[in-house]
This record gives sequence, structure tokens and C-alpha cells, in this order.
Amino acid sequence: MATISRKKKKVKVTPEGAVHIKASFNNVLVTITDMQGNTVSWSSAGKNGFKGSKKNTPYASQVTSEAAAKEAFDLGMRYVHVFIKGPGSGRDAAIRALQGAGLDVKTIKDITPLPHNGCRPPKRRRV
Repeated sequence: MATISRKKKKVKVTPEGAVHIKASFNNVLVTITDMQGNTVSWSSAGKNGFKGSKKNTPYASQVTSEAAAKEAFDLGMRYVHVFIKGPGSGRDAAIRALQGAGLDVKTIKDITPLPHNGCRPPKRRRV
């Protein structure tokens, strides 16, 4: 049975939105939403063809941010508030890529969760 391919509907979005960047040790996820929290575009390092340890590089986060920002820019987004979560490398490269893609960054906020001595952390790596 053949699957029916649906065309993605083009939605005009407000010029102001939010960018959520999750930079973990293994991957980078960039989600661009409008101010109500509805997703406009998203991208990840794995979606852009990076595999394995190359997913957590600054270059991978730059390519990921550019891909998501270009899609949002084409839909009409111009100003963004950036929320960064996680300890991964490439946090700065992701913000620079957003500015390079034409989005005007208004604010940058770090929302990395920090424990107030909660769960016991995993044991140290011996490499």
C-alpha cells in the first residue's frame, strides 16, 4: 500500500519568536518557535548529516542553526530571543550562525538546569 505524501503547509508567522538551543554532550537541537510556543522550524545535527562524535562539534551546531534559521526567515521571522540549555560545545557558534542567517538576536538567556545538590552524579570517567 502506497503512502500518501502530504505537502507541508506554508504558514505566515509573526516577526518575533524564540530559539531554543539544546546543546548536549552528544547532539545539538535547535527549535524555533513563535511567542506562543508553536514550532516554526527545527533542526538537529543528526538531521544535517553528522554522525557519531561529529554531532557535538561547533561546526555541527553552526550548520544546524543556519538550517533552522533559514527556514524561519523564509516564513517571515526577523527577531528572536535565544534560550540555551546544556553544557555542549558549540553554544556560541549556534548564536553566531543565527545572526549570520539574518535573524536579529534581541536577548540571550542560559536556562541550563543546575541541581541544588540533588541526584548523585555518575561516576567519573577513567580514560
